[in-house]
Amino acid sequence: MKKLIKMPAFWVGIVLGVLLWVFTPPNMAFPISLGLGVVSYFFFKQDGIRLRYEFTESFRIALTQIRANKMRSVLTALGVIIGIVAVTLMGTAIRGIDTGFQNSLAMLGDDVVYVQKWPWGGVEDWWNYANRPNVKPADADALNRIIAATPNSLLDVAVPVVARPCSIKRDDAKVNNVFTIGTMADYARISGAEYKEGRLFNDTEAGAGRQVVALGHDVAEALFPLGSPLDQTVLVDGQPFTVIGVFAKQGEFLGLFSFDNQVVVPLRAYQKYFGTRRGSELRVKIKDKTQLDAAKEELAGAMRRVRGQLPGERNNFELNEQQAFKAQLDPIKSGIAMAGLFITGLSLFVGAIGIMNITFVSVKERTKEIGTRKALGARRRSILMQFLIEAVSICLIGGAGGMVVAFGLFLGIRAVAPGFPVEFSPDLVLVSMLVSVITGIVSGFAPAWGASRLDPVVALRYE
Repeated sequence: MKKLIKMPAFWVGIVLGVLLWVFTPPNMAFPISLGLGVVSYFFFKQDGIRLRYEFTESFRIALTQIRANKMRSVLTALGVIIGIVAVTLMGTAIRGIDTGFQNSLAMLGDDVVYVQKWPWGGVEDWWNYANRPNVKPADADALNRIIAATPNSLLDVAVPVVARPCSIKRDDAKVNNVFTIGTMADYARISGAEYKEGRLFNDTEAGAGRQVVALGHDVAEALFPLGSPLDQTVLVDGQPFTVIGVFAKQGEFLGLFSFDNQVVVPLRAYQKYFGTRRGSELRVKIKDKTQLDAAKEELAGAMRRVRGQLPGERNNFELNEQQAFKAQLDPIKSGIAMAGLFITGLSLFVGAIGIMNITFVSVKERTKEIGTRKALGARRRSILMQFLIEAVSICLIGGAGGMVVAFGLFLGIRAVAPGFPVEFSPDLVLVSMLVSVITGIVSGFAPAWGASRLDPVVALRYE
């Protein structure tokens, strides 16, 4: 071990391994560095000069054969290109979907609990949930009084939210099916949304039921494409509201709902014109999201007091939060990933079969050459290395071509559909190259092994 550490080549491998750390998880940096150091030691020590020469010569012969059979090499690499494109695009899509999924969940708020009539997800006892009383905006006032009276409460504030689709009109411009929210001024404390211009209504405006509105980004762009909407009047289902704010662009929730296609008005103004017969929900902000479970227990007890429920009765409300929604969607995401891995694995398998077939053909064509080399003293490992390097080289060419094609498709998708969640990372480059090398080794080993085992006498007689 001391001799190994003293070798300069060992430290060259260490340096290369550290550089690779940029593209690999931290826990893999040391094994890669150590592995490269050991390889460097065997290549540069005195006893490894022959191995280094054999490797260099095998690499030169492999490149000569690839250049001599350009069309065959390109067609063989095509299978790997397709496989690498599939691997890269699937990895890009999966990472993008995961990023989009996390961003969508972040919009729900990881420190907000939703008090609602129905749970998020399917239910078995449908009638039990249907017969529950609706959550009322007045419940928020009662709940806030309990929170204020509770020492060291884990709950911050409860905000009532009611919503319905409305049409928003300004002169001849009109936007239909806009998600219209009625709430209180504390909505700004739980939403986390930023404003492109203006603001949300304050406590005075909310308490007086002033007819003011904050527009979502897309709604403002549709109604006021050329100027600022501030202090302008829009009609919400025919009722005049003054614009006091415009939300910054927020994006979509899992591609199903756009947070930019909504408007927010004071609750009392909403109740005046639209009523709350459809029920509402309460959004309760937690002071410390690391104590979410304890906060939910406190919230459940407080809501039971608001509802006047007796001990032993089942809760007639539901507490929903981000993690519950994530638990339902994780199996779907895993299923998509498994299906993608199966498709990409099948593509690589087809490419590997093609390379194995061509390598077998190459061995047959060069049987006499193999016999001549072995008769002149070539070792089995030299023959084995030659055909393995040839197979791996074709796979690396295919891998590089696949990466170029995949990156071009990635840029095309970003240009055509900017909202589609795709993410290209350096990790995918490393993974694709490793997959190419492994494919070359696996597919080329059997023919290379067969070539190295040929009897030189029989090989020289081959016609």
